[in-house]
Amino acid sequence: MSGVMTPVLLVAVIGLVCAGLLVFASKVFHVAVDERVTQVREVLPGANCGGCGFAGCDDYAANLVSDEELPCTKCSPGGAAVAAQIAEILGRSAGATEPQVAQVMCNGTCGASRTVLEWQGMQSCKGAKGWFTSPNACMYGCIGLGDCANACQFDAIGVVDGVAKVNRENCVACGACVGVCPQKIVKLVPKKNQVHVLCSSTDKGAVARKNCDNACIGCMKCTTVCNFDAIHVEDFLARIDADKCKSCGLCAAICPTGAINSFKKLPKKEQAEKVAAAKKAKAAAAKEAEKAKAAAAQA
Repeated sequence: MSGVMTPVLLVAVIGLVCAGLLVFASKVFHVAVDERVTQVREVLPGANCGGCGFAGCDDYAANLVSDEELPCTKCSPGGAAVAAQIAEILGRSAGATEPQVAQVMCNGTCGASRTVLEWQGMQSCKGAKGWFTSPNACMYGCIGLGDCANACQFDAIGVVDGVAKVNRENCVACGACVGVCPQKIVKLVPKKNQVHVLCSSTDKGAVARKNCDNACIGCMKCTTVCNFDAIHVEDFLARIDADKCKSCGLCAAICPTGAINSFKKLPKKEQAEKVAAAKKAKAAAAKEAEKAKAAAAQA
């Protein structure tokens, strides 16, 4: 019997000694954790999407507590409600938050864009771009193999008719799709803005139109109807200033190629043309007045 009990007692004693050592080590090497880190972590949604710029929700919570300058508004999935709760825990001001959404700056659908080769390799935009600039004639547009869709945790983006499309209702603006797009044509934009130029080509108009029917050709018609100085053409591509744009849709209505998209009902093209004509007449009148003033000064 003693032969059986000896190893049992020995194992028990070893277990007690090890337990004591573990308790002692936990006291000696204990690192105090601010209870606010736990409170902030419980408020965060736990998506671990990395949209805040940190490794995950735990990392963001720890940095929020340790860095008083770090904004409470970096959690896109949580939005303003989570920012307000974090600010209350930390005793800070939440600051203003503007809801954002991802937007793919391309409308080169299968029927509109031209292809130069049939990609049969791995179904990856990054993989295809590694071998060729793009399977499409337009080297700026969406490759359409779904890297963005694979990266999204919220089922907010998918490839439709050869082009990535964003579901604005599901999108939480985490930025995962922005980071993986090798073409860099997925952008985070203010959700309130309803009008976007869905083209990224900086080729001259004739070349851009040859590659894609929906391309921006830099014709500048959009600039003639905007009443808010919110759209300009740079490098043969129309660009919208999100801070100035009021989403009136006149630029989209007059665009001859449909490169400008609006998520709201567009005004009639005739209305846009009337605005353009009125602005042209006003500019001409101002020019004539300036000439008359100069002539009077010389006389």
